[in-house]
Amino acid sequence: MIYDHPDVTAGLAAFKGLYPEKIALSLDRITHLLDALGRPQDRLPPVIHVAGTNGKGSTCAYLRAMAEAQGLTVHVFTSPHLVRFNERIRLAGQLIDDDRLTAWLSRTRAALGNNQITHFEATTAMALLAFSEVPADLLILEVGLGGRFDATNVIEAPALSVITPIDFDHKQFLGTDLAAIAAEKAGIIKPNCPVATAPQARVSAEIIARTAAENGSVLQVLSLEDIELVPEQVALAGTHQRYNAALAGLALRMAFGSRISSAAIWGGAKTASWPARLQRLRSGPLTDVVGGIPVWLDGGHNPHAGGAISDVLRQMGGQTVLVSAMMASKDHGEFFRTFEGVVEDVHTVPNAQGHQGANPVELAQAAALYLPRATAHKSLEDGLRAAAAAAPAQILICGSLYLAGDVLAMNEEYPA
Repeated sequence: MIYDHPDVTAGLAAFKGLYPEKIALSLDRITHLLDALGRPQDRLPPVIHVAGTNGKGSTCAYLRAMAEAQGLTVHVFTSPHLVRFNERIRLAGQLIDDDRLTAWLSRTRAALGNNQITHFEATTAMALLAFSEVPADLLILEVGLGGRFDATNVIEAPALSVITPIDFDHKQFLGTDLAAIAAEKAGIIKPNCPVATAPQARVSAEIIARTAAENGSVLQVLSLEDIELVPEQVALAGTHQRYNAALAGLALRMAFGSRISSAAIWGGAKTASWPARLQRLRSGPLTDVVGGIPVWLDGGHNPHAGGAISDVLRQMGGQTVLVSAMMASKDHGEFFRTFEGVVEDVHTVPNAQGHQGANPVELAQAAALYLPRATAHKSLEDGLRAAAAAAPAQILICGSLYLAGDVLAMNEEYPA
């Protein structure tokens, strides 16, 4: 489904098919385009660059909330979007509007000429152009995939690099060697620019520390003292979210020092919002089909995310039934394995149209290796009705950000 404004859809379509691969990690193409646009990456406010496997989006949300609590004006670039492309670009606190987005897309397409580029590279260049032309105090820039060759890695001297927990994901692009994945993530570290990192597995921690030392970059690892500077109950659900909030607080203290108060860090930790991260859905056209049973939504789609979600479900108590769709490329079995002993029923459904979703029957077979009951369905609504028939304490829709986007649109809860 497409929920963008028709002019935005047309502007985005102008970049499709300009490179034979959907993803091809390199900086050459975007650097050439940025040169043609007048190097907007050199005219940005201070940049906090965020890489990692899990928690990037939530950490960016906490960074924004804390900085805005201090009175700073903040740009944000994240991906992917859930319902509308505009969600990826927040200009001075507000989602980019359709008219300006269309205009910047047009200018970027004109500057590209006949050169090749991937869709993500083109839209990243367009976002940097937009950020360079609207005043702000801070730009929070989230890596799309990897780090070293990600299209966002064109900032020569960020105010700070942040690395959230590193785990296995996007194996078709980053491989299955955690050391190699960590090296890609650590590729955002720049000479003499400070680095904040979450606690990591030993191999990842060693690579980050070595890369920081080679670049002469001050490195700080999130500590218990940092965690104690944010509330026990932060805005987003789950113990892992307290770590994300604390990492954001550490990052801002490192980047801005006394310009960021303890009150702003505390307040931002209590007020941040980030859709599809253990989000309790409102009553709406979709949730009404389950007759008042609480429905939660999470876009987590890898084992690390599944483990964090399972921890929250244990704390919530009561019977939880899963409704799940996943991309074909994800590790389905290992994702469902994290729910072993916590969840007994899962109902698998098709993923959002236009994406390479796993077949619900094959997904149910993978889930059945670890969960007592797994049933495949032809639609999301069918899966929800079947889940509700068990009268559980709550239903959790999970496994894919693309599914999450469709859920929010169908329930008329549009990210703002």
